[in-house]
Amino acid sequence: MRRSRRWAERWPGLVRAARRLADDSGSASLEFLTVGVLLLVPLVYLVLTLGQIQHAVLGLEGGARHAARTIAQADSHDAGLAAADRALRVAMADAGLAAEQVGVTISCAPDPDACDTPRGTVTVEVGATVPLPFAPPVLQLDVGLGVPISAQAMQPVSAFGRTP
Repeated sequence: MRRSRRWAERWPGLVRAARRLADDSGSASLEFLTVGVLLLVPLVYLVLTLGQIQHAVLGLEGGARHAARTIAQADSHDAGLAAADRALRVAMADAGLAAEQVGVTISCAPDPDACDTPRGTVTVEVGATVPLPFAPPVLQLDVGLGVPISAQAMQPVSAFGRTP
């Protein structure tokens, strides 16, 4: 202990400079800004990405549900398919997806060729890939990074048939 005190007595200016360097006043705001920016940028990107995916998922689910309902309530098989196509195009436009990005599968039970069979079931499956925001095409293949999503809806056909 005695030795360190002698050292401090010999070099008082050095001790004062060391105490000034050890003082952390004012550095908390700088650390907060640095860490805040480093955490804020990925957080904002995550919120943008999840918002875009959720928007597309809600559009797909609504489109599949409306398409199944319009087919089940249509007067004929062909009229139901035309109405379902219109419903899907409106839903995909609202979701911000292009028609060529969306894959649609329509199946009917018990007769696969007629969706207007009484007591039948209409199933509509819709799938798409949601592009990630600000993601460039990978390896210049003109294909960006994306998240595949899908939705399915089933609608029973009335047992009483259609009224003319």
